[in-house]
Amino acid sequence: MSSPAIAVPPGASRAGETRGGFWEEAHDGSGTPRAHYAAVLAELAERDLAELAGSLARSAEAGGVAFRGAAGLSPFRFDAVPRIIPADEWQRLAAGLAQRVRALDRFVADAYGAREICAAGIIPQRVLDGCDHFDRAVLDLPAPRARIPVAGLDVVRDADGEYRVLEDNVRTPSGLAYAVAARETVDLHLPGHLADDRREIHDGFALLMYALRAASPRESDSPSVVLLSDGPASSAWYEHERLARELRVPVVTLGQLEVSRGRLHARVSERRAPVDVVYRRTDEDRLSDPSGRLTPVGRALIEPLRRGTVACVNAFGAGVADDKLVHAYVEDMVRFYLGEEPLLRSVPTYDLAAPDVRAGVLSRLEEVVIKPRTGHGGNGVVIGPRATAQERARTAVSVGRAPHRYVAQETVALSRHPTIVGAALEPRHVDLRPFVFLAGERASVLPGGLTRFAARRGSLVVNSSQDGGGKDTWVLR
Repeated sequence: MSSPAIAVPPGASRAGETRGGFWEEAHDGSGTPRAHYAAVLAELAERDLAELAGSLARSAEAGGVAFRGAAGLSPFRFDAVPRIIPADEWQRLAAGLAQRVRALDRFVADAYGAREICAAGIIPQRVLDGCDHFDRAVLDLPAPRARIPVAGLDVVRDADGEYRVLEDNVRTPSGLAYAVAARETVDLHLPGHLADDRREIHDGFALLMYALRAASPRESDSPSVVLLSDGPASSAWYEHERLARELRVPVVTLGQLEVSRGRLHARVSERRAPVDVVYRRTDEDRLSDPSGRLTPVGRALIEPLRRGTVACVNAFGAGVADDKLVHAYVEDMVRFYLGEEPLLRSVPTYDLAAPDVRAGVLSRLEEVVIKPRTGHGGNGVVIGPRATAQERARTAVSVGRAPHRYVAQETVALSRHPTIVGAALEPRHVDLRPFVFLAGERASVLPGGLTRFAARRGSLVVNSSQDGGGKDTWVLR
């Protein structure tokens, strides 16, 4: 689903874990359950956890909840222990998420427009000039109503319990259907009274549909929407089918699209109908490749996009906001575009092309994480605290030769959450994939989202493509 979060190695003892090594989601510093977890943990203490885990797995498989990773198609792994977020804590986090996505949407529009943020000296021009996700074909298109109607960010919690954004994901955010499936699966096996004060998550489908309709270039209460997929071979085919079913829109592939008189049409069930909004869930997220040639998706959509007769969600070109170097400047974007102080901080990220910044980072490589600017899935990431002296030396040489190709981030001690392992509860590192839906200036945040956990003790990887799993996320009223 997304790139793995980075954590420092776990401590060796329970005392070390609660003295500040990691924030424990369900327990305080003395090991006592936090008040909002007490009832759930008491219920689990009375259950056969191995049997509960097996029942959850069978329910997920029976529901067809699956994900295609490196090993092929396999049932999505859910854990029975929900993550629980108190109402006041969520209120602060949601406000920060909404603020952040509003600023990112303004930034993408500016990046393909006047670039006022560069002219003001907030972001160096070289950052956008060197952005791999910048799509020049977008420059010829009329401005859409929103660039980022749907955002799914990677949020982590540091050793002090503070939420921070590790990465921004606005090209093809995934996970909504898996978050709902987590709720449905866990609810089959935990008593209903435990969730009496919990907010609903199925509203995500209505929020998504509202954002899709608001993106339509045609004034209509019911614009025509299709979900564009790569088909059953897609890693998230389950999600594509589930979303289409809930939204009551057809799933189509490129072969079902055609253009007539400047309008996009889709052939569905032997019918040919005009399309106002394409909810793109293909792996290809560009209109044109770096050489300027149109991609297959670009060839199919470029004419109606140029004529302004169709909208794509998310808009092509939005990937500039996913750039790992751009991430270093998001808090500045909030101040510049919104005139507000950021409510939600990023994991500190450093622009290594700046000589003074680079020198400071290279002097403490044993403390930071170095990432390729355009990498994904954890490929090429060097975790300073875990790297050998030789690995750090090689990294220093690589950064020195091409500093614009790398970023540095502070190492984050990801929070941990009790997770069923065998017949017992063990702590596992977690992150959160919340969802923000933007319609005009209205940003709505789904209460909760998908908590992702690492399957193995001390593992840094929480994404499902590398054996991670998901937890239901309860936001209390």
